[in-house]
Amino acid sequence: MRDAYIVQSLRTPGCKQNRGLFNQTRPEELISFIMKTAVDRTKNLEAKDIEDIMLGCAFPEAEQGINLGRLAGQMAGFPESVSGATVNRFCASGLEAIALASMRVQMGWSEITMGAGVESMTYVPMGGNKPSPHPEYASTHPEAYVSMGITAENVASRYSISREDQDNFALESQRKAAAARDGGLFTEIVPTPAYKFVQQADGTFKKEQFIVEHDDGIRPTTIEGLAKLRTVFSLKGSVTAGNSSQTTDGAAATIIASKEKCDELGLAPIGRLVTYATIGCKSDEMGVGPRYAIPRALKQAGLTIEDIDIFEVNEAFASQALYCLRELGIDKYMDRVNIHGGAIALGHPLGCTGAKLTATCLANLKEVNGRYGIVSMCIGGGMGAAGIFERL
Repeated sequence: MRDAYIVQSLRTPGCKQNRGLFNQTRPEELISFIMKTAVDRTKNLEAKDIEDIMLGCAFPEAEQGINLGRLAGQMAGFPESVSGATVNRFCASGLEAIALASMRVQMGWSEITMGAGVESMTYVPMGGNKPSPHPEYASTHPEAYVSMGITAENVASRYSISREDQDNFALESQRKAAAARDGGLFTEIVPTPAYKFVQQADGTFKKEQFIVEHDDGIRPTTIEGLAKLRTVFSLKGSVTAGNSSQTTDGAAATIIASKEKCDELGLAPIGRLVTYATIGCKSDEMGVGPRYAIPRALKQAGLTIEDIDIFEVNEAFASQALYCLRELGIDKYMDRVNIHGGAIALGHPLGCTGAKLTATCLANLKEVNGRYGIVSMCIGGGMGAAGIFERL
């Protein structure tokens, strides 16, 4: 197969569902902005050079429907020749989109592609607008539709992940994220236009624009404050709002090009996707997915844990993240794990997360002068995914 090089990878800030700064900004506006910006910030590249878009979205309906992969490119001002598709693998949708976009280049089907992700959990909530489980299957396999929070409780109880350890993990995520924000270390973030509707004197509403520069879910946290929070999914459980990921709005985009096209246009590669792996696991403990996906990806790449300089492991819940890190021995390398915080502080915008973490991984590899990074997450329904990236 041909080489497929990443030449750009960016993200918007992540903003809290309903209460955040993107709560009146539609998902089409977020993703079309970051797509256009990714092209504009890539020297020697024009929108007409993009051939196809793969867009990850976990709930592609309502404002995120009508094949947003195609529509967003049009709203970004790309020519009609740029095609697009919407990809859904729940929490790994953005990473899946980047893998598919890379594969198109590797197979020789496209020269330049875009892999992206978007989710507005404000406009389309978790589960979508009309969840409708199959009645007979749900009666015999209720675990297929179980709440993600219950799966986190299952992981905590089955594998002895204590409340204290979960809260300490959450506290560290918030601390690292605040330090990175204050130190200007989120170099993958693009200040992003947001909108609000302001009532005028005559009773009408005017759409006004403002700029969002930072993730707005980072908050001052103490271990005492976390310990006071009530459990959410089980009275005798350990999972709280403080040690779980935030539901979030956001978008991200990565541009991939063949070596030949890089040489022709003078594009500067910054990385490449080395390999991508997915695997299934029990639905009622879906959070263990990275425990199995990461070893599969490492085996495919001929690498070991020790070769990895940056781990971006999605913090869907502290319980499942801790379990996976401990089982794989990655907990011995915590100085390489989510070095600027994770989803507990920064949010988990579902279909955007894989694309978002790719941008973060590449930026952090540059910061630490590393070579290999892993992006991994658990996936609703009982799966795990892992992508290994090489910095060039």
